[in-house]
Amino acid sequence: MSTPEVLVHHDAGLLAKAAAARLVTRLVDVQAAAGSASLVLTGGGIGTAVLAELAAAPARDAVDWRRLDIWWGDERFLPAGHPERNETGARKALLCHLDMDPARVRAMPASDGPDGDDPEAAAARYAAWLAGATRPEDHGPVPSFDILMLGIGPEGHVASLFPGLPALYDERPVVAVRGAPKPPPTRLTLTLPAIQCAREVWVLAAGGEKAGAVRLALSDVGPVQVPAAGARGRQRTLFLLDRGAASRLPPQLGRIG
Repeated sequence: MSTPEVLVHHDAGLLAKAAAARLVTRLVDVQAAAGSASLVLTGGGIGTAVLAELAAAPARDAVDWRRLDIWWGDERFLPAGHPERNETGARKALLCHLDMDPARVRAMPASDGPDGDDPEAAAARYAAWLAGATRPEDHGPVPSFDILMLGIGPEGHVASLFPGLPALYDERPVVAVRGAPKPPPTRLTLTLPAIQCAREVWVLAAGGEKAGAVRLALSDVGPVQVPAAGARGRQRTLFLLDRGAASRLPPQLGRIG
């Protein structure tokens, strides 16, 4: 796994703009080299803000959006179109503004989908979709995602992997989470082994309430206590922060992005 790099931006707004610009550059480079690219989306305030900035970016059309595979790192197990679903926020902020191949936008199943109100079956379905998208050069049961974005919670959760919950011990690529401490309690999530298949993992954090979790995620603490400590890419790991989220880091860890 790669050693994390930390980039600090002045505030949340500049962080979102910089992350959006970085996404355009990286996706263009990957598509130029490989023909297509894959991106795993996250929800939350800063994750959705990055997508909105990407939609507004003048350079966004440098990306060939029809040659991009979109996945999600986690999802609230709610009906399709529910305002709390990460998919709903992503479609409103970005995806509805783009000319994309619908078959390449793979949202996690909803609670009114083909598996009904059975999150375990929905998780297995998503895992099967991921397995079906793998290539011989991939490193596990999921594609080697080019970029996987994650938010981080004040207690150190990433995706829907919360400290101490059974999902942190699970080797399957996608699992159902019941009894999440943050509503809604039932969710679907990639597990750490699936996250670690990504070439690049970008952890986004804004606000002083995230500073303690960021500090722990960059320390030697284990991922069962702080799941973000296990969020690492095979080739690169970026912690993209604003000054509030970086306020408890040793000065040598962060540099101004």
